Amino acid sequence: MRAFTSIGLGRSEMKKVFGILAVLFLPSVAQGQDVDSYIELLRADVGAQKVAILGQAMTLSEDEASVFWPIQREYEVELAKLYDERVALIKAYTEAYESMSDEKAEELTEWLLRLERQRTDLKERYFERFAEDVSPTVAARFLQIENQINMLIDLQISASL
Repeated sequence: MRAFTSIGLGRSEMKKVFGILAVLFLPSVAQGQDVDSYIELLRADVGAQKVAILGQAMTLSEDEASVFWPIQREYEVELAKLYDERVALIKAYTEAYESMSDEKAEELTEWLLRLERQRTDLKERYFERFAEDVSPTVAARFLQIENQINMLIDLQISASL
């Protein structure tokens, strides 16, 4: 709630924001689409494409690749945990949508903001690790590509849900 009040949004405006977001994903939930199944399909598709994109865009030497790819796989494991929690947040929101109280709206908002902070913290940790173990240039290149891919994933999830 603090984040919304600092930009001038009160409780009623916060509910409107949640209402707008609901339009993005309630129709598919109402049609009985299994959110978990969809997310797993999206992950499998994006995961394979992401490795291919990174492989082409990173232009790593053999030595860099031997260090980069194991770290990148560790990053993906941690990122997947955050996406699992994001799915849980979406489910919690859809379950509470019809009878959402101000308290529930605050709880869900805080959860969302915490997830965003965790994703930013994850990127910062791995940027430092890539910079130290491979090079700052490789780390910066990875982070730029990762940000673009994450924006596309976020957009695809929002559009599909």
